[in-house]
Amino acid sequence: MKEQKSIGLILKGAAMGMAEVIPGVSGGTIAFITGIYEQLLHSIKAIGPELFNGFKETGIKGAWEAINGRFLLFLGIGMVFGIIVGVFGISYLLETFPPAVWAFFFGLILASVIYIGKQINSWGILQIVALIIGTIVAYFLTTALPAEGSTSYFYVFICGMIAISALILPGISGSFILLLMGMYSYIVQDTLKGLLSTFAMDKIMTMAVFALGCLTGLATISRLLSWTFNNYKNTTLAILAGFMLGSLNKIWPWRKATEWLRDSNGSIILDDDGLTAKKILSEINISPSAYSQELQLDNYLVFSIIAFIIGIAIVFILDRGNQSNQT
Repeated sequence: MKEQKSIGLILKGAAMGMAEVIPGVSGGTIAFITGIYEQLLHSIKAIGPELFNGFKETGIKGAWEAINGRFLLFLGIGMVFGIIVGVFGISYLLETFPPAVWAFFFGLILASVIYIGKQINSWGILQIVALIIGTIVAYFLTTALPAEGSTSYFYVFICGMIAISALILPGISGSFILLLMGMYSYIVQDTLKGLLSTFAMDKIMTMAVFALGCLTGLATISRLLSWTFNNYKNTTLAILAGFMLGSLNKIWPWRKATEWLRDSNGSIILDDDGLTAKKILSEINISPSAYSQELQLDNYLVFSIIAFIIGIAIVFILDRGNQSNQT
């Protein structure tokens, strides 16, 4: 039984890891629909005074139990695997079949909004207002233009603190936050991908600083969310559902780029192939037919519809599985 639970945690962690690599998709969303959200929140929150108190009482065993170490270990193993798969595998799929991949996540997140709404015991004015605010904030974030990034360690640390919020906040993608801060290409494509390929010291240092920022962010945000869940659970769920609803604007399957990263002369900076733009800064949503006609690209409409349905189905299958485990 323990082996089955361990494999399940690794698979859930892998799904979270893959989600974190994709701008617009949140690992927190995956944690929520797989039924481990609150457990994850309490485990992360325990990395603090509870950890030291447990160590004082019964040593390493006490500290391990205080943070639910077994849960975090297997989830972490899965996340590392998922990030590696996401950096290489999902990146390839996004480059090759973008509408179908985005349609899958669109269905996944849309169904997740319904799933979270079902967890709210009672809807009142406060919950409706929270839902609207969450939707507006997330939508605004998806329409904001990316800032110009910096490679300084201090800025990398701050980016880690802010981006890690996506691990805890469903609907807010850490990769998208990095994109807005002008650091997605530098952290994910240049540093992380380069580290997995070359293990260069400068890339190790950058990722170490980024990881330190992530740990700092986790220690603060997890405590705030844990408090709101304990005291205002329905309102917290409503605002999280709003975050996810507003984020759908970012992952509409058919999009047209309107602005790209440019050099000091105003020329679009191209990737290594000399043909494609290195980074898109802003996009607009268009119809599948316009996607085919204007961009002369295959819209994969049939595959996208199938992927959309699969995304929805996965959430409801997981929901049924969670209900079975609770009975």
